[in-house]
Formats: sequence, C-alpha cells, structure tokens
Amino acid sequence: MELLLNAKQMKACDERTIGLGIPSVVLMERAALAVVEEMEQASLDLSRVLVICGSGNNGGDGFAVARMLAYTPEGWAGSVFPPVCPRQRTAAKANAARQVAVFFAGKETAMTKETALERRICENCGIKISSNFPDGEYTTIVDAMFGIGLSRAVEGRYADVIEWINAQNAQVVSVDIPSGVSADTGCAPGRAVCADLTVTFAARKLGQILYPGAAYCGRLVCKDIGIPTGGMNASESFASGKVPPVFTYTEQDLTRLPKRVPDSHKGTFGKVLLIAGSEGMSGAACLAARGAFRSGCGMVRVFTPACNRLVIQTAIPEAMVTSWEPGEAKLELLAEALAWSDVVGIGPGLGTTEDAKELLGHVLGHYAKPLVIDADGLNLLSAHRSLNIPASLRGRVILTPHVGEMARLAGLDKQAILADLIGTARQFASFREVVCVLKDARSVVSDGKQVYLNTSGNDGMAVAGSGDVLTGVLCGLLAQGMSVFDAASLGVYIHGLAGDLARDELGAYGMMAGDIANFVGKVMKRKKSSDAG
Repeated sequence: MELLLNAKQMKACDERTIGLGIPSVVLMERAALAVVEEMEQASLDLSRVLVICGSGNNGGDGFAVARMLAYTPEGWAGSVFPPVCPRQRTAAKANAARQVAVFFAGKETAMTKETALERRICENCGIKISSNFPDGEYTTIVDAMFGIGLSRAVEGRYADVIEWINAQNAQVVSVDIPSGVSADTGCAPGRAVCADLTVTFAARKLGQILYPGAAYCGRLVCKDIGIPTGGMNASESFASGKVPPVFTYTEQDLTRLPKRVPDSHKGTFGKVLLIAGSEGMSGAACLAARGAFRSGCGMVRVFTPACNRLVIQTAIPEAMVTSWEPGEAKLELLAEALAWSDVVGIGPGLGTTEDAKELLGHVLGHYAKPLVIDADGLNLLSAHRSLNIPASLRGRVILTPHVGEMARLAGLDKQAILADLIGTARQFASFREVVCVLKDARSVVSDGKQVYLNTSGNDGMAVAGSGDVLTGVLCGLLAQGMSVFDAASLGVYIHGLAGDLARDELGAYGMMAGDIANFVGKVMKRKKSSDAG
C-alpha cells in the first residue's frame, strides 16, 4: 500500500521533519541532489541547461539544482581546483561541457530565507542569474517556479513563462510538480508546464496521479529525501479530525487476495448470482460471468431472459443459467436464485424496462448479502427514486458509476465531478451508505471514510464491456469472503492490472473486454510471486 498525499498533508510531513531538528535547507539540498541524479540517470542532454526559479522553496530547490549541475571537481565557472585522479578528470571534462544558466522569474521581496540563501550560493559560485525573460535555445529546462502549495490559476508573467517553456524544443524537468498543476486535484485552471520528467519527494501527490495532472507530469519519479510519511495513517488522522490520506495499491498488495486451501470444493469459494442481460445484450452477462470465474469464485449463475440462454451456455459452459420467459412468474425463480447465492451482481445489459425495474426492486427488498449494482442497475436507481437501498443493505452495496452515471445519480454536473473525483466519491458513499466505485481514467473507491485511488489500467480499457468484467471481478472477490471495501478496491486494481497485461500483449488499439477478463487469471497467478516477496 502506498500513501498519496495532498499539499496540506505533505506540508505537515515537512514541518514534522524540520521539527526534529533537520534544517529545511538540508532537505532542499537533498531534493536538489535527487533531481540532478535522476536527470543524469535519464541521460538527458545537459549541454545547455536553463533553470527557472520562483520565489518560494521550490525556487530554492532550483537554485541548488543549477549549482550541482554546474559543479566539476575543478570548481564552478572557472574556479581552479585541479582534479587529482583520472576518474575526476573524466567527470570534470563531462561537466565542463555543460552551460548552466538561471532565470529568476519570481520577486526579490517574496523570496523565502532558504531560497535567498541558495541564490547567494549560486552567485558566489559564479553562476549566471538573470531576471530578464529567457532567450536562446536550451537542451534541457528545469521548472522550479511553483511547488505543491499553488492553489490558484497561474496568470501574468508566470503564465507567459510557462507558455514559453511549453513552446521550446527542449526536455523539461519539473521539480516536485509541474508549475500550474494543483497538487490536490490535478487540475490546471490556468496554464501549466508540460514536463517530460517530474521528480517529487517523499510521497506522490494526488494531483500527480489524477488527470490532467498525471499527463502534465510526464514520467513521475518519487525520491526519498529523508521526510518520513509513515505517521500519516488513517487512524491518527481520524483521531485528530483530519481527512485521512488516500492510498493506492502496488503488486505487493496481491497478497491481500483470499487464500486457497487444498481441501476445498466449489462451494468453498462462493456462489455468484448475476442478474444480467436482455434481448440483444447477452454479451454483458457473459463478460461479467467470465470476470467472476477468473477472479476465483467457485460457482456462477446467470439470471437472464430466455432469449439469452443458448448464447450464455455456449459462451460460458461453466456457468449455470436460470432463464425466464415473458409473462412467467420470474420473481419466484429469482427468489430461489437469491437464496442460493452468496453475492449478487445486477445491471450489466439488464435494460431499463419495467421487468428490469421489478427485478431490481425485488433484490433491494429481499436481499441482505453483498450486492454489486452496475450499468442499467444504476440507470434504474437514478430514474426511479422509489428504488432505495434499504437499511438492511447499507454498507453491503457496491455502486460502480462512471462519471455520466454519477452525474445522474447525484444530480451533479459532469465537470464538477471531474474537478473533484475524490470528494464526489467520498461524499456520495457517505450519504448513500454504500461503497462507491467512481470509474474514470483514475477510478476512485470510497466507503465515505477510506479512499482508494487506482493507478493501474490504461486507455485500451476504454472499450464496451470493460465495466461488465469489473462487476464480475468484484462479485468473485466478495464471494470468497472479502470485505466490501477491500473487494472493491482490490478488484479495481486487479481489473486495471489485467488491462495492462492485455495491452502489453495485444496493444491498446486491439484490446477487447474479453481480453481483460482472460488476463484477470494471469494477474491472480502473480499472487504467488507476491507471497514469496
């Protein structure tokens, strides 16, 4: 598990570290060294470097970066400290070819004391610092204007500088976060630097993971510079009345999957009932069933109109099918299927007819086990306010809306949701007393308190049926006994990993939802290597 911090939480970590007696300028030096090391490891062309500094501590990082880039064993800018060994001579020759200049875009009166100190050191080393708008051509530009504390749109001279940076034929490296991007939301209300590489410190920030901030960051690297973040855990934050940090998963978290026992049988791993499909929409039921099986459940049963029986039995022979004819007493059949199941998924390809509404209403009124509502199930909830989640199901329901479905469910504007995915998911989950899986390029899972932000997946998954597979995966994990929130967050992560494997083998253009379902099994197989690690 990896914590993702907002600007306020990161500042608290900084202050706590400084409170231990570590001077902030020491952290600044460590940050600058981390940036330079990453630039050199990335084999950037450092022959002509321009470092653009602001007045805040991000600018201080930039001044230190410029000094370190310009350093050779012989000194800076012509100082004579002759190298004493061949290795030093080689390093000196390489660094001597670098031309490093600094453009100070900030205000003298607004400089922090640390930034003013780093500037004086640069001047003492003979590094050229200009307050005039840059000209000439550069191979690499270092953006150190604004750090994670920026909370407004960039305007005026700064906006002009950012526009100039983005127009240059140079590699761009941002220190901590691209200037203009919000560290909390990833939004860039004005102009923002388009970086090729962003080097951040201690922990990744929400705005570097959420879009469009993730795109502005380019390749994001997080470096440890001695700022501990371990104390920013959920229990401490709740105890102090603060919002807890958001978290994401890494492959090590596959160890959270339910264990398989050798003396098991098909009932051991749970029974999934999928209420899915309508005329012409049998594929959604097939994809959900395949996702459930691939995620490890023991049995899958599909409740669907009779017109889908042959297709589903042919495509997924492992699944049982309970079908109903128009006019048949389908609720009696449904009652038996509900009693059989350990978890229900309803919605994929279901339609929004009166029959579909009746089925969902019966489930909500007569079921008290874990329930996943997706697709047309969500459309029915938003269209019929009489369909309410009863008290008996609160805390046991996963709703999986994409942004458009969330807009209808919550009565919100799409752009408002996109501007605050995390806040929207958390507030909606708290109000409805459900676990919300808000699906987007960065899906968010929340139970109203905890928040998981997904970092797996890719644009090849933007294809019809992908959400149906996710419904099956969530149901499969719930059937194996995972808690509702854990199944939702880990299921979203596994679904994204499966998409990444499919992209790697098939390419983003050629992927289909069925490929994602098939690769879910390969993701689950990785649990063994995670256990060993």
